[in-house]
Amino acid sequence: MVSAAAGDYGLDQLSAPLRLADLAPGSREWEAEIGFGKGRYLLRRCVEHPERSFVGIEQVAEYHRLFVSRVRRRGLRNWVALRGEALYLLSSVLPRAFAAAVHVYFPDPWPKARHHKRRLFDPETVDLVIGLLAPAGRLYFATDFLDYGELVLELLAGYPGLAVARREGPWDEGPRTNYEAKYMAMGRPILRLEARVEAPAALHPSGRAALLAATCADGDSPPAVALLAPAGNADKAGSSE
Repeated sequence: MVSAAAGDYGLDQLSAPLRLADLAPGSREWEAEIGFGKGRYLLRRCVEHPERSFVGIEQVAEYHRLFVSRVRRRGLRNWVALRGEALYLLSSVLPRAFAAAVHVYFPDPWPKARHHKRRLFDPETVDLVIGLLAPAGRLYFATDFLDYGELVLELLAGYPGLAVARREGPWDEGPRTNYEAKYMAMGRPILRLEARVEAPAALHPSGRAALLAATCADGDSPPAVALLAPAGNADKAGSSE
């Protein structure tokens, strides 16, 4: 499902990749949050930055409905909310290189080894995330699962044309999600990362043999082949609160 200020749409009613400017007329620079949970941070960004537009992805229907009701109640029009599995939406629905910033907070770490292929940040799926970023675009990431966070840091550090750094301490404005606020109050350690695109996107060396990603920009005609990816990557990528 795709929701916008003007209404709700099935994916079969819209072209792919999505023409975001049609869904949020007057939009300028875009940001995206993958797994927005209850929508605390996404809603705040929509309110505080009317000069920008925002795409949110969430799989849980209840959380999607909660965010949509809140943002519509405020009369905001600078947003698009997608309900569905993140990796599918990234690979087949959203345009490439459209976002000035991508936010991923507390995704499901899938700690069991046999589930690692379901992670949002994996050598065979990370290209779908980085591929959303426009030139000079930025990625913001946080997790309380430190082992996973270290793997994400290593993965991003090996990504061609991407500069990544660990952030020491909280975000300048404080916690961005309900999970982060709760964990900070508990004194639980959190690993935060910031990355910036410094060169044209290229497939990650560890995953490019298994992945072919489209490079359609917003408004272009759909590619003949949108994605070829391992079948094990079709499950939930996780969501924040």
